[in-house]
Amino acid sequence: MNTFDEIYAKIKEYPTIIIHRHISPDPDAIGSQAGLARAIKLAFPDKKVLCAGGDVGDLGWINTMDDVKDGDYQGALAITVDTADTPRVSDQRFKTADFVIKMDHHPNVDPYGVMNYVDENKPAASEIIADFILTEKLPLTAEVAYPIFAGIVGDTGRFMYPETSAHTFEIAAQLSKTGIDTNEICRNVSEVSLQEARLQNAVLNLMHVDPSGAAYATISQKQLKELGVTTEQANVTVSTPGRIKGIKAWNVFVELADGTYRVHYRSKGPVINQLAQNHNGGGHALASGAKAKDQAEVKQIFDELIAVTKQYRSDHD
Repeated sequence: MNTFDEIYAKIKEYPTIIIHRHISPDPDAIGSQAGLARAIKLAFPDKKVLCAGGDVGDLGWINTMDDVKDGDYQGALAITVDTADTPRVSDQRFKTADFVIKMDHHPNVDPYGVMNYVDENKPAASEIIADFILTEKLPLTAEVAYPIFAGIVGDTGRFMYPETSAHTFEIAAQLSKTGIDTNEICRNVSEVSLQEARLQNAVLNLMHVDPSGAAYATISQKQLKELGVTTEQANVTVSTPGRIKGIKAWNVFVELADGTYRVHYRSKGPVINQLAQNHNGGGHALASGAKAKDQAEVKQIFDELIAVTKQYRSDHD
């Protein structure tokens, strides 16, 4: 793994820096991207610093994307944040940059950067960006801290998930000292529309809970259309089953327009990222994603989740 000093040296070297994040962005993707971009721009006002990627959906309160031209990549440095593998980078033009740096906290199954800084023990890529800014003494203003704090809040589930550490709280305190409105950020991260709230309720009504403590719900395209919710907005349901006592691990299957399924894995203990890897996916030990081509694969995925959950209960109960 490369060091912060090596990454900083590359940043100083290039006049144009284009920062990418993953498709279907969450607060950590947008927050780490925006925080790094703003800090670099403040430290080097003469550099062109751009944020690349597609639509951010309802996360525009954290940051919006720049209009990046093909020519901007000529002789440029591209930095990807919060993106485990090449296919998930939003805007594949990053490959045309002169040099690529990967900064991430997912398992490093695809070290696609010429330089790679990956710390799987961090709960959020935004925490890595905060560490980088503090280590290299880049400006940490309220403008920089706001998106980074949003990213940390998002990926730690408001400091609830087990990867959250004492260091996470130390970083949060440093960010808070800049004067950002942390209450506003937490409200924005947790806020949902009325339609999204109704979809969350529908997921609870659809939930099937196995005696092992494994659970699943399937959201169809018809249900999304009836509620006026997009496929991307369906992500608000992913954590919903975790509120139910007795559920140890769960899948949320979201039907896509082509009839395939986006598969969300979440867990309170059983390790599920190996399961996701079996279905064209991956991620963290307790939070992963995958794909299913049809209902037969959906059933197979849930059967595998039941088996892992049963084994976990046998080992721990």
